[in-house]
Amino acid sequence: MGAQSSGPIAEIFLQHKEYSHLIRLTQKRKIINYCRYVDDILLIFNSSHTKIQKILDDFNSLHHKLQFTAETEKGHTLNYLDISIHRTTTNMRTAIYRKPTFTDTIIPFTSNHPTHHKYAAVRHLYNRLNTYNLQHKEYLHELNIIHNSLHNNSFPINPHKPPTHNTRKQVTPSPTQKWVSFTYVGKETSYIPNIFRQNLR
Repeated sequence: MGAQSSGPIAEIFLQHKEYSHLIRLTQKRKIINYCRYVDDILLIFNSSHTKIQKILDDFNSLHHKLQFTAETEKGHTLNYLDISIHRTTTNMRTAIYRKPTFTDTIIPFTSNHPTHHKYAAVRHLYNRLNTYNLQHKEYLHELNIIHNSLHNNSFPINPHKPPTHNTRKQVTPSPTQKWVSFTYVGKETSYIPNIFRQNLR
């Protein structure tokens, strides 16, 4: 997957380009709003002053290693990350977007995974539902999708409430074993401390 430093270095490089050119480009192309998450950028601009192709040419000229592509709204709707933005005559409405390849498969409730693993996806779904600014219609639609998804994965009626009782079996603790760690002091591997050698017999 590459070096761990590649992500922070790429972020520093992009922030440097934004700091150096963003103010000039926003004033030149009448860009109203600029949002970026990693390598996905959302632009709001006045199409009567400029065209998306001119903005795209300016962004692609920032560095020869940077090549951007543009996706414009279709039917007054644009998908950005997991949000579907619909532009009306008076405001903008948001809904939760899922790719066409989406499946409602999560860790089934009947699996042997730890409980907190199974409920992690449930918490995420409800947290997104209650955090995003959804209209009442979109809220009910998303809530129905969540309930169907959890039902298909055998979750109980109140899936957003993990069980409060302790389902773990009470196990009598066994006598604790004490271990001693030794500092590695050389390349010789044949040497074994006496106290450790006795445990090996």
